[in-house]
Amino acid sequence: MSDPVRWGVLGAANFAREQMARAIHAAEGADFTALATSSADKAAGFTAFHPGLKLHDSYEALLADPAIEAVYIPLPNHLHVEWTKKALAAGKHVLTEKPIAMAAEEIDGLIAARDASGRFATEAYMIVHHPQWQRARQLYREGAIGRLIHVEGLFSYDNADDPGNVRNRPETGGGGIPDIGVYTYGATRWLTGQEPVSITHADVDFENGVDVLARVSARFDGFTAHWINSMRMHPFQEMIFMGEKGVIKLTAPFNANVHGPAIVELQRSGSHGVTVTTETFPADNHYVHQVEAFSRTVREGADYPWTLEDARGTQALIDAVFAKAREG
Repeated sequence: MSDPVRWGVLGAANFAREQMARAIHAAEGADFTALATSSADKAAGFTAFHPGLKLHDSYEALLADPAIEAVYIPLPNHLHVEWTKKALAAGKHVLTEKPIAMAAEEIDGLIAARDASGRFATEAYMIVHHPQWQRARQLYREGAIGRLIHVEGLFSYDNADDPGNVRNRPETGGGGIPDIGVYTYGATRWLTGQEPVSITHADVDFENGVDVLARVSARFDGFTAHWINSMRMHPFQEMIFMGEKGVIKLTAPFNANVHGPAIVELQRSGSHGVTVTTETFPADNHYVHQVEAFSRTVREGADYPWTLEDARGTQALIDAVFAKAREG
């Protein structure tokens, strides 16, 4: 790759400090150049691992910095659309945390802004960059499990003791479905390449205006799916793709090597019974892979596996789930 892409981070979010800013700093072809925050205390968490970091005291100042080519936006959900558009208008390439919008029609405006700007913009949907998911999709598309019949997806954690968390606040676009339903729903879409025909069931529990437990069923062309997402359950995550001739199971599919080891397990039936093979990916960091892929797209025009159009499809599914839940 040619000169590294010079990145700025808009806001000193905990997730940016713990994961994405470090990924930008570590990624090949990327240079973590600047951070926008008015808090010296928060900035210290970033300069601790990157002493040469340039600091801006406002988001506007970072966007006006001609040295910055790409911006990562980890702001609360309700601010994603506004600041993605502002970054594009400032001539920056933009990687914005998921969910990039709170309704599918908002993404139409982002697509228009992206196209008008001539810059690249997308949602930070990191799992598609992990070889665990890439291998699972390869197995599926090669017919390793035959015709797909059912998908089961689970992703849960418990943050009941943190009421001030943005995920527990309706005014910041909180809720379990926007936070983690985006993974079980989007992963099903991405691996199969299909969109749901209908949402057949949506049983959603709310607290303080945000969803905290969702049990959702959907019908696709040829298979069904059932997803459970919760912010009030023991931490757990797993995706299972069940076919006529076998099963693909992914452990730690969303927090690889944090929740547990990233494993793809393939079970296949044959004349000698069931065989089980496993592949493990102990060294891959999907955040680093994501930044490197984004930087290659910016510098070389390389294909990128998750577009705004892909994000719109998942958000449309989320919108349909909430609509079904409102029907009772």
